[in-house]
Amino acid sequence: MSLYRDEGVVLRNQKLGEADRIITLLTRRHGLVRAVGKGVRRTRSRFGARLEPCTHVDLQLHTGRTLDVVTQAETVRAYGEAIVADYSRYTAATAMLETAEKVVAVEKDPALRQFLLLLGALRTLGEGTHDARLVLDAYLLRSLAVAGYAPALSECARCGDRGEHRSFAIHAGGTVCSVCRPHGSMHPSAETVRLMSSLLGGDWAAADASDPRHRTECSGLVAAYLQWHLENGIRSLRHVERS
Repeated sequence: MSLYRDEGVVLRNQKLGEADRIITLLTRRHGLVRAVGKGVRRTRSRFGARLEPCTHVDLQLHTGRTLDVVTQAETVRAYGEAIVADYSRYTAATAMLETAEKVVAVEKDPALRQFLLLLGALRTLGEGTHDARLVLDAYLLRSLAVAGYAPALSECARCGDRGEHRSFAIHAGGTVCSVCRPHGSMHPSAETVRLMSSLLGGDWAAADASDPRHRTECSGLVAAYLQWHLENGIRSLRHVERS
């Protein structure tokens, strides 16, 4: 039996048979892992409660033919306990977990930066120090950047001309100048584009001071940009409060 140990964040779980679950995790060293938690749905399970979404866990697994099997699980931190008490934080966390699974996509391919990014986002969300929408949008933008899809915000996405361009083209990759502007471009306010830059760069002082209407516009742009480049709908986003 080939055993290995890792730590990870539980992204989701699915029922399997009468008492088992398939646990999807984003791990520190092995990237995306899907493993069976045997008997975790039984009331007397030793670690069923430790394999709930938003939980940071230390695991021992053994390699199976199709799915690995969880043999030990210890909670490092249960972020879900603080998050589920607030609807806006809960829906934001759900969207983060779904995005993490789709951004990484390939199983057993190390994705340390994505793991650390998700862990930090859940920690920030659980602490409640920033608006849940801002934390979500910051996570989505940074996750895309790590995956190689960072939007151009201070230059034209097509010609590279630097400046605060007033048009935003999702399919072009960000802001575009008046010469390169394609049909169907959007025209967000300059404050909205600056907010996106603040979230991408980690300027929380500027982000926290932003106007609610610019946050709403920013969230719409980020969601559209995410779903275009992932070529996959993030179903959880429809439940996120954005008004």
